[in-house]
Amino acid sequence: MSKVEILEKIPVSLSELKSELNTIEKRDGELGFRAGKTKEYVNAFANLSKTAFSDLKKQLEALQVPRLKEDHIVKILDVMPKSVDELNVILQGYTLTVSKENVKSIVDVLNK
Repeated sequence: MSKVEILEKIPVSLSELKSELNTIEKRDGELGFRAGKTKEYVNAFANLSKTAFSDLKKQLEALQVPRLKEDHIVKILDVMPKSVDELNVILQGYTLTVSKENVKSIVDVLNK
């Protein structure tokens, strides 16, 4: 049995996954069962294009919110909360404390 070595863990957004699945489908002609189900899910829930995602990601990184990592930013952009309460619900899943001012600034960037 081959030994798998993980070189790097990076978060993948739904919009990036959608783009990769489209590339694989063009290359192979069709997707496998699991990839097809994944594509159905991504098409239903991916709100942003890849360029819009990267633009918003840069804007959120520019806020320089303390302890907000790339994993958190990707999850925030996948869900796209519209209010402070919705963002707080998303951040409850992490051991992360963000000030009220920073939460408000994140929501302001998302609502533009």
